[in-house]
Amino acid sequence: MSPRHDVRGPVLIVGTGLLGTSLGLALRGLGIEVGLQNRSPSSLHLARDLGAGTPAGPDFRPSLVVVATPPDVIVPHVVAALRHHPDAVVTDVASVKGGLSEAVAAEAGDAVARYVGSHPMAGRERSGAAAADSDLYQGRTWVICPHESADAGAVAAVRRLAIAVGSLPVVLEAAEHDAAVAAVSHVPQLVASLTATRLADLPAEALGLAGQGVRDVTRIAASDPMMWSAILAANAGAVLPHAEALLSSLEEVVGALRTAAVDGPGAPGVMKAFAGVIEDGRRGVARIPGKHGGAARRYAEVTVLVPDKPGELGRLFAEIGDATINIEDLRLEHPAGAKLGVATLSVLPARAAELTAHLEELGWRVMA
Repeated sequence: MSPRHDVRGPVLIVGTGLLGTSLGLALRGLGIEVGLQNRSPSSLHLARDLGAGTPAGPDFRPSLVVVATPPDVIVPHVVAALRHHPDAVVTDVASVKGGLSEAVAAEAGDAVARYVGSHPMAGRERSGAAAADSDLYQGRTWVICPHESADAGAVAAVRRLAIAVGSLPVVLEAAEHDAAVAAVSHVPQLVASLTATRLADLPAEALGLAGQGVRDVTRIAASDPMMWSAILAANAGAVLPHAEALLSSLEEVVGALRTAAVDGPGAPGVMKAFAGVIEDGRRGVARIPGKHGGAARRYAEVTVLVPDKPGELGRLFAEIGDATINIEDLRLEHPAGAKLGVATLSVLPARAAELTAHLEELGWRVMA
């Protein structure tokens, strides 16, 4: 066994999309044998060619099976894995956990003890093996949802998997998990998609004014519609209360907008309605965990103009490194029609003035 991990291979990955292929790449990087299965030969071969593993033949004997198929076909794949690999622990990476263990037990019987549902909180707006990244799971929470009859050894195997690829395992009940992801993942996807819908018919002149705000809000709107349709349908009960509350708040805002449009911005109640929703949003943002899962911290921002030429961004980072100043976060924008980028660097407030002076001394244009 390699000292770098405690995963007992081989590992079979069923489904070679973004999550499955990324997991295969991470495990292969640890020297673990990985077998791959996918109904699509082209997807399977792409994952193989990327280095995520090798196609698994009928004689492949895994100790762990990870089902990374679309959520609406998870159950039959889990049941098939339990039947075909009687000595293996089976987990899945579906983003909805409620009812899965019951559905598996209805078909697999006592073998359900070797099944442990899980969900790594990792993903991208792009899908498929071509978007895979061996570091996708680094620093991410990996939720483990063991059912009452789950074998303790099976739970431990999934925990070892999460740790091996750099994730932070957290144990939750399935219902608790589904309620949480409805609020922090599924509703944000809906809001991003609904916002992006309003851009579809805008004239090019209006879109040319788009700044980082609209990009931040709509980034995940580029996600796979088929995948998200299945997720929302599966978790409808948990998403519905949040969507109804959102609709109620939006109706209040629409009412205030209608009043302002007819009676003017000084009409009674208008400013209170707008300020209320913005302030509620500020309180919500303040509760989002910060770097490494700790309490959110406030950083100072240093904005630098970066020429749109090869190597300039790398030079900026190298010269910041020379000053031994850590960049806590980065936002990069490209103003329409400009031959430069705008890099907004988040640093500890105590280092902001030092970084500004350092960059200006080296000839960088730092915006006040």
